[in-house]
Amino acid sequence: MDFLTLFLLYLCSVLAVAALLCLCSGRQESFLTRSVTRASQVLSLVIPSQLQRVTQRALHRLFHTRSCLFVVLHVALQAAVFGEYTWEVFVYCWELQFHLLLLLLPYLLLAANLGCFLLCSRANPGTVTKSNAASLAKVYAYDGVLFQRGLVCPTCTLEKPARSKHCSVCRTCVHRFDHHCVWVNNCIGAGNAGVFLLYLLSLTATAGAVAAVTAALLLQVLLLSNALHGTYLDAQGQEQPVGIPLLVQHLFLTFPRIVFMLGFVILLTLVLGGYCSFSLYLALTNQTTNEWCKSRRFGGSPHLPSQPHDRPLVYRNIYSKGIWRNLKEIFNPPSVMERKKK
Repeated sequence: MDFLTLFLLYLCSVLAVAALLCLCSGRQESFLTRSVTRASQVLSLVIPSQLQRVTQRALHRLFHTRSCLFVVLHVALQAAVFGEYTWEVFVYCWELQFHLLLLLLPYLLLAANLGCFLLCSRANPGTVTKSNAASLAKVYAYDGVLFQRGLVCPTCTLEKPARSKHCSVCRTCVHRFDHHCVWVNNCIGAGNAGVFLLYLLSLTATAGAVAAVTAALLLQVLLLSNALHGTYLDAQGQEQPVGIPLLVQHLFLTFPRIVFMLGFVILLTLVLGGYCSFSLYLALTNQTTNEWCKSRRFGGSPHLPSQPHDRPLVYRNIYSKGIWRNLKEIFNPPSVMERKKK
């Protein structure tokens, strides 16, 4: 029972950390601001004010300024997982005569993921400057609800093109702004949205491949040891079939690092799979994360100047052109010349 309690605590902690990291990377910074504010209000009763100020400055520097910390954490997690996979899982699978292509699949996916990561982090997401602001304003039409003609960014002092937003982390306006991703240390916009989608898909596939190979190894070990069909003597001396808790305990005591890694990559695959599904939905409907969040909150917003006060505002996505054309636009964003031809 002690082992099961410890193992359940491990699973809960990994799930909580994975969910928190996913929220931090996919949400708008207002979510982080609200979370930090609420936490500081609760903890202000017991934490000294000086320590609170230090903590707030550290959190602001971490989430509201460009930092390589999450990039380093990203690489460290991949190195830890593939270090364990290489030194234990790969060796055991090779001894059990697993197919070589199956064992090399996670490495191939990792190489593709690292390539997409480098492209996404180094690409220009679509920075709006004085030289291109006028031309970018002609790429997308203003819907009159989420995006208004004539609005000027108070920081950049430039007229905002439709579907653009100012990123306080990068301190610039980004065309077709989606969100700022701390894991690639870059904004996601018109210039790298397609690469970012490939990065998410390859990262999810990499975690899933590592989890599948590792699970197959542990299952093969149980089959060879006949543990699935074994029995044990209970306190009364009667034979009882081996249950799942004992199987997990047996694997955990025999391969502790492999079981820990498997639990982490399974949860990571589930979290990334959900985020990938959401990103694919946005791509197929030609929406950004910023637009999706704004449209969800739109019911409580006041009337905009261009809308009649006696008529309720209704948001409609005017940028969707069908599934295939929407998907094509992610990888080949439209230009001013293309719109003129239409």
